[in-house]
Amino acid sequence: MPLILALASIAYAPGLHGRFLFDDFANLSSLGNSGPIDDWPTFWRYITSGTADPTGRPLTLLTFLLDAHNWPADPFPFKRTSLILHLLNGSLLYALLARLGRLLSHGDRQSQTAALLGTALWLLHPLLVSTTLYIVQREAMLPATCTLAGLLLWLHGRHLLIQGKIAAGLTWSVLGLGGFTVLGVLAKANGVLLPIFALLIEALVLAPRHPMQHGGARQAYRLALLAFGVVPSAAILGYLFWTGIKGVLAGGPIGFRPWSVGQRLLTEPRVLLDYLQLLWLPRPFSSGLFNDQYVASTSWLQPATTLPAMLTALGLIGLAWWQRRRYPALALAILFYFAGQLLESTSIPLELYFEHRNYLPAFLMFWPLGLWLADVRSLRLFKYALMLVLPLGLAWMTHARAELWGNVHSQALLWAKINPDSARAQTNAAQIEMQAGQPQAAIRRLEKLLATQPSQVQLAFNLIGARCMTGGITAADLDAAQLAMRGTPNTGTLFANWFERTLPVAISGGCPGLNAQSLQKLIYTGLENPKLSAAGPRQDLTYMRGKIALAQSQPNAALADFTRALDLQVRPGMALEAAATLGRAGYPSYGLHLLDHYEAVSGKVMKPGFGMPWLHTWVLERQHYWPHELDHLRNQLTLDAKASSVNTSSHSLRPGVPH
Repeated sequence: MPLILALASIAYAPGLHGRFLFDDFANLSSLGNSGPIDDWPTFWRYITSGTADPTGRPLTLLTFLLDAHNWPADPFPFKRTSLILHLLNGSLLYALLARLGRLLSHGDRQSQTAALLGTALWLLHPLLVSTTLYIVQREAMLPATCTLAGLLLWLHGRHLLIQGKIAAGLTWSVLGLGGFTVLGVLAKANGVLLPIFALLIEALVLAPRHPMQHGGARQAYRLALLAFGVVPSAAILGYLFWTGIKGVLAGGPIGFRPWSVGQRLLTEPRVLLDYLQLLWLPRPFSSGLFNDQYVASTSWLQPATTLPAMLTALGLIGLAWWQRRRYPALALAILFYFAGQLLESTSIPLELYFEHRNYLPAFLMFWPLGLWLADVRSLRLFKYALMLVLPLGLAWMTHARAELWGNVHSQALLWAKINPDSARAQTNAAQIEMQAGQPQAAIRRLEKLLATQPSQVQLAFNLIGARCMTGGITAADLDAAQLAMRGTPNTGTLFANWFERTLPVAISGGCPGLNAQSLQKLIYTGLENPKLSAAGPRQDLTYMRGKIALAQSQPNAALADFTRALDLQVRPGMALEAAATLGRAGYPSYGLHLLDHYEAVSGKVMKPGFGMPWLHTWVLERQHYWPHELDHLRNQLTLDAKASSVNTSSHSLRPGVPH
């Protein structure tokens, strides 16, 4: 096993020097949201700041503190820690597979060899590079760690119960199933699948071969398995079924998604078969992080692969259950894989396709092959050759992919080539080309896809940025941006980030053809877009309109827009930001007016959502965080207003200056 871990370290080494990507910025920036995390108050604000899942994934946030206490930060420590976690998961997987092999009555030598091979093929598989080196996907790796540790502890407890050690056995079983399910969920919601995995192992491996004989132990174990295995498994399956039925009955697109829940359910079997193809027919490079071009199924026959994929997936599940007694390892690997995809590849309306969803489900994928190779009673030389060639081949592919992750420019261009219809991939490549001083290449890339996807704001906005680098924009560029803004279902943070970069350029005249009025027209178009009628997008657009007014030295108009934006969703952070913006622009008295308005409407402050947002709000209240920040800003704005008044008075009393 040490040699396999060393080989994996060498294969991954080139990728450790890559940069942060995409969701890394959105998730890791909380390290510096309220200053360096160097005391307990900032620690509690940080650890409760997560918004993904009801839990906020605090265990994942906690591990990021191993790598940095502030933001911006160096990406190398984050990637190094993720690689260490990947190697730890490989070690735990080896222990689990070796134990399962013995429980299936394979000899120690065959069990250990099969476990080593099954672990090596998983650990070195190139498909897992995009999980290990994409820093934010530590949230997919940690539930895997908790699952492996929980299953090992549960198996240990069950073994003690068989020996009649009821107290110790029950303690370890409950810790494994209950405790590590909780820890897994605190890293990411799919940690809740641990009990389902345990029930599969119980049904396919343990119950037929290692029944509980001792009466007291049997009763205690059944109660523990019911409480920490059956009940949570039934709850999650019931939730997924209810979500699916509700979504199908509702019909129509979900939020800003272009597909319905029913269409997602039709699509995911195709996705799962694509995953399985990547696992069993590995390649050095794949689509990576960009899969927004994946076509959803609109009926059983559209596209034509929909029904065959559905039948194949159901057939694999049915075949595994039918052959569970004859081929228990193969059946367990198949059912484990599909069970591992339950949360992210069924009825919950997440994005259709992501490679990192295979990290945990593929744990047992190559173990049956390892068992076959480890049985060298036949085809000895052939099997020995495969034992050597397969891990080395995967290590080579992983090394090639890791090299790509260490070179952002090559990575962006290759992903754009592999995903020609992905607006995200083409936008990312165009941004890299612009950073490299190649705006003409970016223009050609963006124009080509924008012609077929005119509502993609990311293409239209970045085209303006590229045009500005080549001498200015045309009316056609603005028209394209208007069209995109009119049809987009969601701007996310894209428009806000682009706006922050572009407003100074427009005001200063740094890009011929682009001015404040151009930006105002885009904002008005967005406000008229019925798909952006929710309070959140309207607040963002109205606030941006106020910033344009402020840049044009129109504080009254800016204050009016900031006030309207605040009223759409009353939040103390919004009030603080708007008032500080007015103060920095030289209008402290206007900032004070905004704070006065916030105090008048503070009774309408948005209520926190269920789970971690509620706890985060409670922490802030206990620390008196917002009152302290608002009072501090009010005092500073008051001082600035007085200083401004004194300066104005002094200036007005100079000889020759009109009063």
